[in-house]
Amino acid sequence: MNSSAQQWVSSNRQTNLSDILWHYDAPANDELLGNSALPAPVAEHMAKLLAQLSTQDLSIRQQELNKAIERAGVTLSEYSDGDFFDKSWPMDLIPRLIAVEEWRRIEAGLIQRLAAINHFIEDVYNDRTIVKDGILPKHLIKSCESFASICIGHSPALNVWANISGTDLVRDINGTMRVLEDNLRTPTGASYLLENRRLMKQAGADFFDSISVQPVDGYIDALLTALQALSPNDTATIAVLTPGIHSSDYFEHGYLARELGALLVEGQDLFVSPDDGFVYAETIEGRRRIDVIYRRVDDRFLDPEHFNPYSTLGVRGLINTWLQGRVGMANAPGTGVADDKVIYSFVPEMINYYLNEKPILPNVETYRCSDDHSLAYVLDNIEELVIKTANESEGYGIVTGHQMTREETRNLCKLMNDNPRNYIAQPLIQLSTCPTATASGLQARHVDLRPYIIQSEDTYVTRGGLTRVASAQGPSATASSEGEGSKDTWVVEC
Repeated sequence: MNSSAQQWVSSNRQTNLSDILWHYDAPANDELLGNSALPAPVAEHMAKLLAQLSTQDLSIRQQELNKAIERAGVTLSEYSDGDFFDKSWPMDLIPRLIAVEEWRRIEAGLIQRLAAINHFIEDVYNDRTIVKDGILPKHLIKSCESFASICIGHSPALNVWANISGTDLVRDINGTMRVLEDNLRTPTGASYLLENRRLMKQAGADFFDSISVQPVDGYIDALLTALQALSPNDTATIAVLTPGIHSSDYFEHGYLARELGALLVEGQDLFVSPDDGFVYAETIEGRRRIDVIYRRVDDRFLDPEHFNPYSTLGVRGLINTWLQGRVGMANAPGTGVADDKVIYSFVPEMINYYLNEKPILPNVETYRCSDDHSLAYVLDNIEELVIKTANESEGYGIVTGHQMTREETRNLCKLMNDNPRNYIAQPLIQLSTCPTATASGLQARHVDLRPYIIQSEDTYVTRGGLTRVASAQGPSATASSEGEGSKDTWVVEC
C-alpha cells in the first residue's frame, strides 16, 4: 500500500487495532483501493469497517460464515474420481460494492441486450430479416449446433424465447464493464445470489448498519410471475425439470422449486398423455397436469423424439406438446441459437438492427475464427488469447493460450484450421480485483459478475448479481462450475 493509502488507513482506524488494510496489496484495478490509492467513494464506508478489524477478527468471522453455510446446507456438486460429491458453497465474507449510479447504466444495458436477443431468436425462426439484410451470414445460423429446426415458424408466449438470462460481466483494466458472454439455455447461480445475501445478513449484520444496500429478494416473485405468464391455462402448475441428483446444479434446482412452490421433477416423472396431449406428473398423490416447465435440461436431452434419441433425461413428445401450446416452457427450446459464442459477437449489431440503438454495454473484443483474416491473427498470437468453442457454456470449452504446452497448441491450431466456425478468441483481460479474506488476511482476487434478467411482460434485473471469485491470485478468469468462490454483491448509495 502506498503512502496516501497508508495515511487514510491510519486516520480511519482505532488505536491499538490491527492494520489489516495497511498490508493489503491492491492492484491498479482493485475495486476497493485502485489507481487513486484511496477507497473509491462507493467503498469508503466498507474500508472504514475493514480498518477496524484484525487478521484474527477477519478469520473468526469467515469461519463463522463457513459454519453458517454448512448449517444451511448450501452446497455445490462436483465430479471427481468417477463420482459426484457435495461440498459447502464457497463464499467470502467481504462483499463487492457497486455504486447505484453505475448500476442504473448496467441495468439499462442488460435490458437492452436481452430485448435485442429475443428479437433475434424470434426473427431467426421466422422471417430471418437479419440474414436477408446481410447483417448476419446465413451459414452461421445453418451451422449453429443449437439451432433447432423444429422451432421454425413458431413463436412462444409473448414472443419471448429467453425468459431468464445470466449475463457474465467483467470490468477491464480501464474500469469498463464488458459483456463476456450470455447464458441463455439454462443459466445457473441465482440461488447462490439469494443465499449469499441471506448468509451475509447473519455473518456480517453490522456491515449493513452504515451502508444502504439495494435488496435482491424480488427475484423469486419476478420469476414466478414470468413462469405463470407462460401457462396456456387459467391455472399455472409449475414444475422444475432437473437432470437429477448428479447434476452439478441440483442444489439450485431444489432451492428454486421450493421457493416457487413448484414440483421438482425428473424426466421419468413426466409423460405426455395420449388421450389429451397434455403433460402430466406422477406424484405420490396421483397424476397432476403440468402447465409450465422451468427446464434445467439442455435441448440435446429434452425430448428423445426430436433430439438425442438415447436421452433418458427428457420427456418423449414434450416438444410437440409445447409447439401445440399445451404447455409453457422456460427457457424456450431453440434459445441456444443465441448462446453460440460466434452469435454472441453479433449482439452489438443486433441492438442496432432491432432497436436502432447503440449498445450500452460493450462486448469483450472478439475474433471470429470463421473469418480468414481473424483466424490468421489468432493462430499467430495464440499465446496472448483465450480460445473458446462456440457451443459451450458455464465456463466449459475455454483454453488460455499461454497455459498450453507446445503439443496442446499444435493440436488446437489444427482443430481451428479444420473447423474454424467452432471457435472464437478473445484477449486475456486483466479482470478487476476485490479484497478477499484469506488465512493471511486480505488479498486481492479477480472477480466477474453474473446478474440475472427476467423478460416477460415487464423486465426484471437483479440489483447486483453473483460475484464469482478466483480461488488464487494468479487466474484472471472465474467460473462457479470450476469451483471458484463467490461474494455477496451490494448495489449501494455512495
